[in-house]
Amino acid sequence: MGKQTTVEFVANDDQTRTVSVDVARPKGKKLHFIEPTLVEARRLDDGLGYLKIAMFPGLVGVVAANQISSGVASLGSIDHLIIDLRGNTGGGIAALRVMSFLTPGKVPVGFALDGGRSSANLATEKLSFPRFARIPSSTGNLWLLGLRYAPAMLSKKPVVLETEGLGPMPFHGRIVLLVDRHTASAAEMIVAFARENNLATIIGEKTAGRLLSSTSVKVAHGFRLALPTGAYYTWKGSILEGTPIEPDQLVDFDWRDRRLSGRDRQLDQVIESFQHRVTARAS
Repeated sequence: MGKQTTVEFVANDDQTRTVSVDVARPKGKKLHFIEPTLVEARRLDDGLGYLKIAMFPGLVGVVAANQISSGVASLGSIDHLIIDLRGNTGGGIAALRVMSFLTPGKVPVGFALDGGRSSANLATEKLSFPRFARIPSSTGNLWLLGLRYAPAMLSKKPVVLETEGLGPMPFHGRIVLLVDRHTASAAEMIVAFARENNLATIIGEKTAGRLLSSTSVKVAHGFRLALPTGAYYTWKGSILEGTPIEPDQLVDFDWRDRRLSGRDRQLDQVIESFQHRVTARAS
Protein backbone atom coordinates (compact mmCIF):
# COMPACT_ATOMS: atom_id res chain seq x y z
CA MET A 1 0.00 0.00 0.00
CA GLY A 2 1.21 3.52 -0.79
CA LYS A 3 3.62 2.31 -3.47
CA GLN A 4 3.76 2.10 -7.26
CA THR A 5 3.42 -1.32 -8.86
CA THR A 6 4.21 -2.29 -12.46
CA VAL A 7 1.67 -4.64 -14.06
CA GLU A 8 2.17 -6.35 -17.43
CA PHE A 9 -0.92 -7.33 -19.43
CA VAL A 10 -0.70 -10.01 -22.12
CA ALA A 11 -3.46 -10.15 -24.75
CA ASN A 12 -4.60 -13.28 -26.62
CA ASP A 13 -2.44 -12.22 -29.59
CA ASP A 14 0.62 -12.15 -27.25
CA GLN A 15 0.95 -8.37 -27.43
CA THR A 16 2.03 -6.93 -24.09
CA ARG A 17 1.37 -3.65 -22.36
CA THR A 18 2.98 -2.42 -19.16
CA VAL A 19 1.05 -0.14 -16.83
CA SER A 20 2.21 1.56 -13.64
CA VAL A 21 -0.39 1.50 -10.90
CA ASP A 22 -0.24 3.86 -7.94
CA VAL A 23 -1.77 2.15 -4.91
CA ALA A 24 -3.07 4.70 -2.42
CA ARG A 25 -2.06 4.50 1.20
CA PRO A 26 -5.07 3.64 3.40
CA LYS A 27 -6.47 6.54 5.41
CA GLY A 28 -7.28 4.39 8.41
CA LYS A 29 -5.55 1.49 10.10
CA LYS A 30 -8.06 -1.11 8.94
CA LEU A 31 -8.10 -2.57 5.43
CA HIS A 32 -11.43 -3.54 3.93
CA PHE A 33 -11.63 -6.49 1.57
CA ILE A 34 -14.51 -7.45 -0.70
CA GLU A 35 -14.99 -11.20 -0.54
CA PRO A 36 -16.23 -12.87 -3.74
CA THR A 37 -19.64 -14.52 -3.79
CA LEU A 38 -18.87 -18.14 -3.00
CA VAL A 39 -22.04 -19.72 -4.41
CA GLU A 40 -24.51 -18.22 -6.88
CA ALA A 41 -27.76 -20.08 -7.56
CA ARG A 42 -30.58 -18.99 -9.87
CA ARG A 43 -33.18 -20.36 -12.24
CA LEU A 44 -32.43 -19.59 -15.88
CA ASP A 45 -35.56 -21.08 -17.40
CA ASP A 46 -38.46 -23.31 -16.48
CA GLY A 47 -36.88 -26.43 -15.04
CA LEU A 48 -33.29 -25.24 -15.59
CA GLY A 49 -31.10 -24.37 -12.61
CA TYR A 50 -27.73 -22.64 -12.55
CA LEU A 51 -25.16 -23.08 -9.80
CA LYS A 52 -21.82 -21.23 -9.92
CA ILE A 53 -19.15 -22.02 -7.34
CA ALA A 54 -16.18 -19.66 -7.14
CA MET A 55 -13.90 -21.80 -4.96
CA PHE A 56 -13.80 -24.40 -2.17
CA PRO A 57 -12.22 -22.60 0.81
CA GLY A 58 -11.19 -24.46 3.95
CA LEU A 59 -9.69 -27.92 4.32
CA VAL A 60 -12.99 -29.65 5.14
CA GLY A 61 -15.12 -26.79 3.84
CA VAL A 62 -18.15 -27.06 6.13
CA VAL A 63 -19.33 -23.52 5.37
CA ALA A 64 -18.82 -23.92 1.62
CA ALA A 65 -20.61 -27.31 1.57
CA ASN A 66 -23.59 -25.84 3.44
CA GLN A 67 -23.79 -22.94 0.98
CA ILE A 68 -23.72 -25.36 -1.95
CA SER A 69 -26.57 -27.39 -0.46
CA SER A 70 -28.56 -24.22 0.26
CA GLY A 71 -27.97 -23.06 -3.30
CA VAL A 72 -29.32 -26.28 -4.79
CA ALA A 73 -32.33 -26.20 -2.44
CA SER A 74 -33.12 -22.60 -3.45
CA LEU A 75 -33.52 -23.68 -7.08
CA GLY A 76 -36.69 -25.56 -6.21
CA SER A 77 -38.04 -28.17 -8.62
CA ILE A 78 -35.66 -28.42 -11.58
CA ASP A 79 -34.96 -31.24 -14.01
CA HIS A 80 -31.76 -29.81 -15.57
CA LEU A 81 -28.76 -28.34 -13.75
CA ILE A 82 -25.77 -26.32 -14.94
CA ILE A 83 -22.80 -26.31 -12.56
CA ASP A 84 -20.39 -23.52 -13.47
CA LEU A 85 -16.80 -24.28 -12.43
CA ARG A 86 -15.13 -21.71 -14.67
CA GLY A 87 -12.40 -19.84 -12.85
CA ASN A 88 -12.64 -22.22 -9.88
CA THR A 89 -9.04 -22.95 -8.88
CA GLY A 90 -10.03 -25.53 -6.28
CA GLY A 91 -9.50 -25.70 -2.56
CA GLY A 92 -10.62 -28.31 -0.03
CA ILE A 93 -12.99 -31.20 0.50
CA ALA A 94 -16.17 -29.12 -0.05
CA ALA A 95 -15.87 -30.24 -3.69
CA LEU A 96 -17.18 -33.58 -2.44
CA ARG A 97 -20.59 -31.98 -1.86
CA VAL A 98 -20.81 -31.09 -5.56
CA MET A 99 -19.87 -34.63 -6.56
CA SER A 100 -22.50 -35.95 -4.17
CA PHE A 101 -25.16 -33.98 -6.05
CA LEU A 102 -24.17 -35.76 -9.28
CA THR A 103 -25.17 -39.26 -8.17
CA PRO A 104 -27.64 -40.71 -5.64
CA GLY A 105 -25.46 -43.31 -3.96
CA LYS A 106 -22.06 -43.69 -2.37
CA VAL A 107 -19.44 -43.88 -5.11
CA PRO A 108 -15.65 -43.84 -4.54
CA VAL A 109 -14.00 -40.76 -6.02
CA GLY A 110 -10.23 -41.01 -5.54
CA PHE A 111 -7.32 -40.54 -3.16
CA ALA A 112 -3.92 -38.90 -2.80
CA LEU A 113 -0.82 -41.05 -2.58
CA ASP A 114 2.13 -39.55 -0.68
CA GLY A 115 5.19 -39.11 -2.83
CA GLY A 116 3.19 -39.96 -5.94
CA ARG A 117 4.55 -43.51 -5.74
CA SER A 118 2.27 -46.23 -7.00
CA SER A 119 2.57 -49.98 -6.56
CA ALA A 120 1.69 -53.04 -8.56
CA ASN A 121 -1.01 -53.94 -6.01
CA LEU A 122 -2.63 -50.48 -5.79
CA ALA A 123 -5.90 -51.73 -7.33
CA THR A 124 -6.22 -54.18 -4.43
CA GLU A 125 -4.69 -51.99 -1.72
CA LYS A 126 -7.11 -49.12 -2.31
CA LEU A 127 -10.01 -51.32 -1.20
CA SER A 128 -8.60 -51.29 2.34
CA PHE A 129 -8.04 -47.53 2.54
CA PRO A 130 -10.31 -45.68 5.01
CA ARG A 131 -13.08 -43.63 3.42
CA PHE A 132 -14.30 -40.08 3.94
CA ALA A 133 -17.95 -39.97 2.93
CA ARG A 134 -19.64 -37.21 4.90
CA ILE A 135 -18.91 -33.51 5.38
CA PRO A 136 -20.26 -32.53 8.83
CA SER A 137 -23.00 -29.93 8.93
CA SER A 138 -21.29 -27.97 11.70
CA THR A 139 -17.71 -26.92 12.38
CA GLY A 140 -18.27 -28.06 15.96
CA ASN A 141 -18.01 -31.67 14.79
CA LEU A 142 -14.61 -31.31 13.15
CA TRP A 143 -12.84 -32.69 16.21
CA LEU A 144 -14.63 -36.01 15.63
CA LEU A 145 -13.07 -36.18 12.17
CA GLY A 146 -9.68 -35.56 13.73
CA LEU A 147 -10.15 -38.53 16.06
CA ARG A 148 -11.47 -40.80 13.33
CA TYR A 149 -8.78 -40.14 10.75
CA ALA A 150 -5.82 -39.52 13.06
CA PRO A 151 -4.50 -43.10 12.72
CA ALA A 152 -4.56 -42.84 8.91
CA MET A 153 -2.82 -39.46 8.97
CA LEU A 154 -0.13 -40.67 11.38
CA SER A 155 0.54 -43.77 9.29
CA LYS A 156 0.30 -41.72 6.07
CA LYS A 157 -2.34 -44.10 4.76
CA PRO A 158 -4.39 -42.64 1.90
CA VAL A 159 -8.02 -41.73 2.59
CA VAL A 160 -10.53 -42.38 -0.19
CA LEU A 161 -13.12 -39.70 -0.90
CA GLU A 162 -16.58 -41.19 -1.40
CA THR A 163 -19.81 -39.39 -2.33
CA GLU A 164 -22.22 -38.79 0.53
CA GLY A 165 -25.26 -40.68 -0.76
CA LEU A 166 -27.69 -37.75 -0.84
CA GLY A 167 -30.30 -39.75 -2.74
CA PRO A 168 -31.92 -39.32 -6.17
CA MET A 169 -32.45 -35.84 -7.61
CA PRO A 170 -34.78 -34.88 -10.51
CA PHE A 171 -31.84 -33.48 -12.48
CA HIS A 172 -29.67 -36.60 -12.32
CA GLY A 173 -28.61 -37.58 -15.82
CA ARG A 174 -29.25 -34.03 -17.06
CA ILE A 175 -26.30 -32.12 -15.64
CA VAL A 176 -23.83 -29.89 -17.48
CA LEU A 177 -20.44 -28.87 -16.10
CA LEU A 178 -19.10 -25.59 -17.46
CA VAL A 179 -15.28 -25.50 -17.33
CA ASP A 180 -12.39 -23.43 -18.65
CA ARG A 181 -8.60 -23.24 -18.61
CA HIS A 182 -8.69 -21.98 -15.02
CA THR A 183 -10.72 -24.91 -13.65
CA ALA A 184 -8.12 -26.65 -11.48
CA SER A 185 -7.33 -28.74 -8.42
CA ALA A 186 -10.45 -29.80 -6.46
CA ALA A 187 -12.67 -28.45 -9.26
CA GLU A 188 -10.90 -30.81 -11.68
CA MET A 189 -11.62 -33.69 -9.30
CA ILE A 190 -15.32 -33.01 -9.91
CA VAL A 191 -14.86 -32.98 -13.67
CA ALA A 192 -12.82 -36.20 -13.63
CA PHE A 193 -15.38 -37.92 -11.39
CA ALA A 194 -18.23 -36.91 -13.70
CA ARG A 195 -16.29 -38.10 -16.76
CA GLU A 196 -15.35 -41.49 -15.27
CA ASN A 197 -18.91 -42.24 -14.19
CA ASN A 198 -20.80 -40.62 -17.10
CA LEU A 199 -22.67 -38.28 -14.75
CA ALA A 200 -22.55 -34.98 -16.68
CA THR A 201 -21.83 -33.36 -20.02
CA ILE A 202 -18.67 -31.25 -19.90
CA ILE A 203 -18.78 -28.04 -21.95
CA GLY A 204 -16.23 -25.23 -22.36
CA GLU A 205 -12.45 -25.37 -22.59
CA LYS A 206 -9.99 -28.01 -21.43
CA THR A 207 -9.13 -27.74 -17.74
CA ALA A 208 -5.81 -26.67 -16.23
CA GLY A 209 -4.37 -30.09 -15.44
CA ARG A 210 -3.12 -28.96 -12.04
CA LEU A 211 -3.81 -31.34 -9.19
CA LEU A 212 -1.14 -32.32 -6.68
CA SER A 213 -1.45 -32.79 -2.94
CA SER A 214 0.64 -30.14 -1.24
CA THR A 215 1.66 -28.62 2.04
CA SER A 216 2.85 -25.10 2.78
CA VAL A 217 5.19 -23.49 5.27
CA LYS A 218 5.57 -19.88 6.34
CA VAL A 219 8.60 -18.00 5.04
CA ALA A 220 9.71 -14.39 5.43
CA HIS A 221 7.66 -11.23 4.76
CA GLY A 222 4.26 -12.92 5.03
CA PHE A 223 4.79 -15.39 2.18
CA ARG A 224 4.21 -19.15 2.20
CA LEU A 225 6.11 -21.80 0.28
CA ALA A 226 3.93 -24.57 -1.18
CA LEU A 227 5.54 -27.97 -1.76
CA PRO A 228 3.97 -30.95 -3.59
CA THR A 229 3.64 -34.01 -1.39
CA GLY A 230 1.77 -36.53 -3.50
CA ALA A 231 -0.26 -37.30 -6.60
CA TYR A 232 -4.04 -37.55 -6.75
CA TYR A 233 -5.47 -40.73 -8.27
CA THR A 234 -9.04 -41.09 -9.46
CA TRP A 235 -10.73 -44.30 -8.37
CA LYS A 236 -10.11 -45.76 -11.83
CA GLY A 237 -6.42 -44.91 -11.68
CA SER A 238 -6.05 -41.70 -13.68
CA ILE A 239 -3.56 -39.00 -12.63
CA LEU A 240 -4.74 -35.48 -13.42
CA GLU A 241 -1.52 -33.52 -12.85
CA GLY A 242 -0.23 -32.40 -16.25
CA THR A 243 -3.24 -33.93 -18.03
CA PRO A 244 -5.95 -31.36 -18.78
CA ILE A 245 -9.46 -32.79 -19.17
CA GLU A 246 -10.91 -32.24 -22.63
CA PRO A 247 -14.59 -31.15 -22.68
CA ASP A 248 -17.29 -33.14 -24.46
CA GLN A 249 -18.17 -29.96 -26.35
CA LEU A 250 -15.43 -27.41 -26.96
CA VAL A 251 -16.68 -23.83 -26.69
CA ASP A 252 -13.95 -21.20 -26.46
CA PHE A 253 -14.38 -18.18 -24.23
CA ASP A 254 -14.56 -15.01 -26.35
CA TRP A 255 -13.33 -12.25 -24.06
CA ARG A 256 -13.88 -9.56 -26.73
CA ASP A 257 -17.54 -10.51 -27.15
CA ARG A 258 -17.98 -10.64 -23.38
CA ARG A 259 -16.32 -7.26 -22.94
CA LEU A 260 -18.22 -5.47 -25.73
CA SER A 261 -21.67 -7.06 -25.48
CA GLY A 262 -21.65 -8.76 -22.08
CA ARG A 263 -22.63 -12.03 -23.76
CA ASP A 264 -21.52 -15.31 -22.20
CA ARG A 265 -21.29 -17.51 -25.29
CA GLN A 266 -20.46 -20.67 -23.37
CA LEU A 267 -23.45 -20.36 -21.06
CA ASP A 268 -25.72 -19.24 -23.92
CA GLN A 269 -24.88 -22.40 -25.86
CA VAL A 270 -25.83 -24.58 -22.91
CA ILE A 271 -29.15 -22.76 -22.48
CA GLU A 272 -29.92 -22.97 -26.21
CA SER A 273 -29.20 -26.70 -26.15
CA PHE A 274 -31.54 -27.11 -23.18
CA GLN A 275 -34.33 -25.14 -24.89
CA HIS A 276 -33.89 -27.23 -28.04
CA ARG A 277 -34.30 -30.48 -26.06
CA VAL A 278 -37.42 -29.16 -24.32
CA THR A 279 -38.96 -28.16 -27.67
CA ALA A 280 -38.11 -31.49 -29.24
CA ARG A 281 -39.59 -33.38 -26.27
CA ALA A 282 -42.79 -31.33 -26.40
CA SER A 283 -43.27 -32.00 -30.10
